[in-house]
Amino acid sequence: MSGAALRIPRPVSGRGQVQAVAGCYFVASFAALGLPPYLTEILPELGDRHARWAGVLYVVPTVFGALFAPLWGRLADRFGRKRLLLRAQLGLTLSFLLAGWADSLVTFTLALVLQGILGGTFAASNGYLGAALEGPALSRALTLMQGSARAALVFAPIVVGSLSGWLSPHRQYALLAVLPLTAALLLAALPEPTATQAPVSRPEPAAGAGPTVSLKALYGLEFAFVFSTVVSFPYLIALVEERLPGTSPLLSGILFALPHLVYLVAALAVHSAFQDRARTGIALGFTCIALGLAGHGVAGSLVTLVTVRLLLGVGLTLGLVCLQVLAAECVKGRAPGGLFGSLEFFSKAGAVAAGVAAAVGSARFGPSAPVLTGSAAATATALATLLPPLNHRIRWSRRCPH
Repeated sequence: MSGAALRIPRPVSGRGQVQAVAGCYFVASFAALGLPPYLTEILPELGDRHARWAGVLYVVPTVFGALFAPLWGRLADRFGRKRLLLRAQLGLTLSFLLAGWADSLVTFTLALVLQGILGGTFAASNGYLGAALEGPALSRALTLMQGSARAALVFAPIVVGSLSGWLSPHRQYALLAVLPLTAALLLAALPEPTATQAPVSRPEPAAGAGPTVSLKALYGLEFAFVFSTVVSFPYLIALVEERLPGTSPLLSGILFALPHLVYLVAALAVHSAFQDRARTGIALGFTCIALGLAGHGVAGSLVTLVTVRLLLGVGLTLGLVCLQVLAAECVKGRAPGGLFGSLEFFSKAGAVAAGVAAAVGSARFGPSAPVLTGSAAATATALATLLPPLNHRIRWSRRCPH
């Protein structure tokens, strides 16, 4: 990464240090992303025989994470981004230990609440990087962070399932608490980013700066993107089973992972191609998401399902990468902790709304309803970015205005 992209006097932006932050997020995310799919096995051990609370508890950390992310972001700007990043990792360690040793449903629920309140490692990591980098260097680092999240989403459930023969998923919470603790110890060796460029009230347009969006529009795009993609997650396995009866769990898992694997393979190349054309990338991303999810509604063969999953992966990659480019532009002249904390709020709010919509739609119309709901939301957002007079509401501009 170029030294011109730095805003700090200390070399926090070295490639190895950016990769260290992303790697620490990856290992800390293992329990947070790998264990919730096993709630239906965990809850009977705690007295909920039929795991009736699984759906509610699945979103508890997300809800509380959304509520507290803006607060932690503002505190990071005030008291230090490294300090609050370490707090997030240690908060996960504490909540995972409590969850692993919980002997009642109440205690386990409290642990998940604390995970949401005390966690926030993604926003904290982004805030740390946002204080050290700007422009293409920052958007590339944020793209790498999203790669860490996708990799954890793909591999963590597999690892947890493999360990289940020796240790129940419930007790794995305590075992995997060592991961965020290890991440905290590694992050302690990194310097504190102390930005030399203070936030200003009305930044002047930069010569040659690429188009970005208003801050409100960025939040809206983040919410719409997360809603459109996450709404298809909870009932995808049920949809696959309905379309291809007798499908093995392994094949279902591969189909679930395909879009995230597309991101891991293509994200950096997409970043290079669209870092100066984020508006085009966002529109293409939502269009691919809309078409891919609509295709899920009619897919009736394995080949068709693989095709629409790959198309969804293209949209997922375009959307995530271009959102990071827009976020990197919007953070210029702003306190990064507050911005990324607020962005995390809207991301998690989109995930919660998607979970509710998926549950209600699937219960009433079957497992095809969530993918069609996501397709409709993505279509509406794509039109809003493309067609006048809708797209003027998104307020594309030379710099991200206040």
